[in-house]
Amino acid sequence: MSESHVVIFVTVESEEQARRISDALLRKKLIACANIVKNVESFFWWRGKVDHSEELMLIMKSREELLGEIVRLVKENHSYEVPEVIALPIIGGNPDYLRWIDESVEKKPKGDVS
Repeated sequence: MSESHVVIFVTVESEEQARRISDALLRKKLIACANIVKNVESFFWWRGKVDHSEELMLIMKSREELLGEIVRLVKENHSYEVPEVIALPIIGGNPDYLRWIDESVEKKPKGDVS
């Protein structure tokens, strides 16, 4: 249905950080919404060994062409050396919801003069 919509996942260390990142992205109209999921238990490789962390997950909806600016702002507002910022395509869904995403975010990335 839509190749241009994405769902973005970002893990964070605190609720304050989750709110700060969500607020920054919403105010710049880079995302339509953010969900904060608490009590995420993460296991991962870091610096040659398996590590573990209690985290929160941000799940955000936006458009693919805004992803570069989203990654940049997350990195600016994140405490991790290498923050997780991954995006998956939304291949379908409620047309009204997808239209709402379009209406809620910037039409083009910042600096795009086309």
